[in-house]
Amino acid sequence: MPSAAKVSKGSLLIAKPFLGDPNFERGVILMCEHNEQGSFGFVLNQTTDLFLGDVLDETIYQDITLHLGGPVEKNTLHFIHRRPDLVAGGTEIMKDVYWGGDFENVKTLLNLNTLKQEDVMFFIGYSGWSGGQLDEEIKQDSWIISSTTSDFLFSTPAGNFWREILRNMGGEYRSIAHYPIDPRLN
Repeated sequence: MPSAAKVSKGSLLIAKPFLGDPNFERGVILMCEHNEQGSFGFVLNQTTDLFLGDVLDETIYQDITLHLGGPVEKNTLHFIHRRPDLVAGGTEIMKDVYWGGDFENVKTLLNLNTLKQEDVMFFIGYSGWSGGQLDEEIKQDSWIISSTTSDFLFSTPAGNFWREILRNMGGEYRSIAHYPIDPRLN
């Protein structure tokens, strides 16, 4: 998973250890859109204490953890998946990863256990940047840009994501993966 020079739809933004923004500390963000009007994506490695069924009126029989997609509009619900054969209407954001789709169908498929929790991730809120804002943060060396696969994205536990993606990148990134959260305690 080589580091890329430019961010684009489907890229991963990996927070550098000393980013300084508590919203993104050790965060890994899957970019769903990046253009001159702005950018948005979802934090992959911050979970909440809530399950999908906790925020819906309908019963969801699977206990699917909700991720905190970012600090923007935390009253919104979003999802990504890797099953376009089951979920119509999604937008491909990278190979084998889709954003959104027919949510009513998703709820039914989850309750029928046809759509498995390892094929879908739900987010409260999202991460967003106005036009040029993210590019400026990248110029300030706040983010590492990389890529991943659908399998890694959906199978890596949230708590391990930041460290594992850096380890997989190798070289200097492998060293960064071992930085302590607070070096003063080291």
